[in-house]
Amino acid sequence: MKSILIRNGRVLDPAADVDGIMDLYLSDGKVTRVAKHIRRHADVTLDAAGCWVMPGLIDMHVHLRDPGQTDKEDVTSGARAAARGGITTIVAMPNTKPVIDTPDRVDYVMNKAAHTAPVHVLQAGAVTEGQKGVRLSDIRGMVKAGIPAISEDGKSVMNALLCREAMKTAAELHIPFLDHCEDSSLVNGGCVNEDDFSRAQGLRGITNNTEDVIIARDILLAQETGVHLHLCHCSTKGSYDMLKIARARGIDVSGEVCPHHFTLTSADRIPGDTNYKMNPPLRTAEDREALRNGLAENIFEVISTDHAPHTRRDKEQSMEKAPFGITGLETSVALTITELVRPGVLTPLQMAEKMSANPARILHLDRRGTLAEGSEADVTIIDPDKIWVVDPLQFASRGKNTPFAGKELTGCVRTTICGGSIVYHEGRLVYD
Repeated sequence: MKSILIRNGRVLDPAADVDGIMDLYLSDGKVTRVAKHIRRHADVTLDAAGCWVMPGLIDMHVHLRDPGQTDKEDVTSGARAAARGGITTIVAMPNTKPVIDTPDRVDYVMNKAAHTAPVHVLQAGAVTEGQKGVRLSDIRGMVKAGIPAISEDGKSVMNALLCREAMKTAAELHIPFLDHCEDSSLVNGGCVNEDDFSRAQGLRGITNNTEDVIIARDILLAQETGVHLHLCHCSTKGSYDMLKIARARGIDVSGEVCPHHFTLTSADRIPGDTNYKMNPPLRTAEDREALRNGLAENIFEVISTDHAPHTRRDKEQSMEKAPFGITGLETSVALTITELVRPGVLTPLQMAEKMSANPARILHLDRRGTLAEGSEADVTIIDPDKIWVVDPLQFASRGKNTPFAGKELTGCVRTTICGGSIVYHEGRLVYD
């Protein structure tokens, strides 16, 4: 393993409260020194002048479609997309075919990742068998197999008693419950946000209450069980209001916002373009403002992508029939810089906090999310001023479904280092 010296970069390490021009020395897969003007031989020297040097980014919410739908994505292609996006750890959701609900299925993903993925891949386990909401999965067995969290993502556990039992088990095992909040009885065939735009286009809408009702229920269950509840892809003003109250009351709950929700609103949708169809849907300007305020106030502690790749054929259906979801791994850094950092909603240090330090803390990844000496040598180097245009054909992901095609963004990942190895550098995936 080569030693790496990163020189002259702006080191942003919120876990250590570091924000300054420094050098970073990596060897044997660890950060071995952080200081000004390091004078030491290295096999590779990177000049990061003008760049931000952050702990490797961590995405808590990714769909790899593996097993079962590998024409959309698989462990290898998704991990390469992550590397290209500056993300060194991803958590894969369990709503695959078959569902990841047993230790053997966890082993399948982890073993494949160990041999083919350039970044760390963690597999979340399903809450219920087959995500059918009838019986709990073998949560204990999956924890022994290495899952960092449980989730029913793609749907909610509608049986409140069963959900409470899952939360009790997660609390006992000290893992978070990653919560997709959606009352299925309120969806009613909706495919976009319910508002004047959906009504004008004759489309069934999804109301904010579809999300908010489950958020309220699960915060109460989390208060009772003591589990760490993490609210996935928050999209409503109500999520901001309830999370703020819950945190003030000392309930162990966190929340994430996705770049598409803090960037776009339902008014931005192009009629008939299913690249704007995601779940939860794009909401109103009022909702988006609440999400941005919540990120600035640290009510929402995490930025995740909900990376959801689909084939072109899938997305070429009608708005009603096309699947929900967009890709996100390769645009999240630039959207965060363009929409939040440059306008002054977040500082660069807060960006590192929400995309690395906080996810590491929530997932109990003690040696990640920081650049402190002795931590894992996971590093993301970002050029915050580089302007580029989104071209999905250049994505490493198999999914090209994004509403940001052709959009000019500012901020570009220059280098991704995972476990002390350079896996992406200046537009090229690197394979040792």
